[in-house]
Amino acid sequence: MITKQQQAAAQQQAAEMIRQSGITITDAEAASIEVVDFGLSNLEKEGVQVLTLVQTERISVKVLAMLPNQTEPEHWHPPVDDDPGKEETIRIIAGTVYFYVDGEDSFKEGFIVEGKDDCYTMRKEIVMQPGDQLTLAPGEKHWFQARDGGAVMYSFSTIARDALDQFTDPDIVRITRVVD
Repeated sequence: MITKQQQAAAQQQAAEMIRQSGITITDAEAASIEVVDFGLSNLEKEGVQVLTLVQTERISVKVLAMLPNQTEPEHWHPPVDDDPGKEETIRIIAGTVYFYVDGEDSFKEGFIVEGKDDCYTMRKEIVMQPGDQLTLAPGEKHWFQARDGGAVMYSFSTIARDALDQFTDPDIVRITRVVD
């Protein structure tokens, strides 16, 4: 849960980061940025800001803005009916992003949110800089983290059903609740 004031501040900061990265967005798009706290009420540590540019029954294009040292919790995109789940390609536009996927433990640069070791189980570290991209298969468990300067990235994917994403942390609620 976040307040309207927190939502507005995060939207403004994300819009500034997106514009500074060289992506042109309208004021209406800036106002539509989704601020996601995953129901944890700890946006500065676990969250993401999402600007949806295209969402159809076949594809999705989003811009993700991560505040400095913000982590998007470990999750995966499950199958839905005959669809195997979302396939997603992330392309970094600005900042450094530490991506974590299944594989040999090479965890070195990132950090685990305090008290949440069991919620961040993927430990193969991939350090991504502007111009780098990574494609995640449907159902592939992953999490990622921005560092000091924050980060901006594109997400290109098959249809996105974000409300159906699955998370390792049992306390997560995907749809953010905004209160006065």
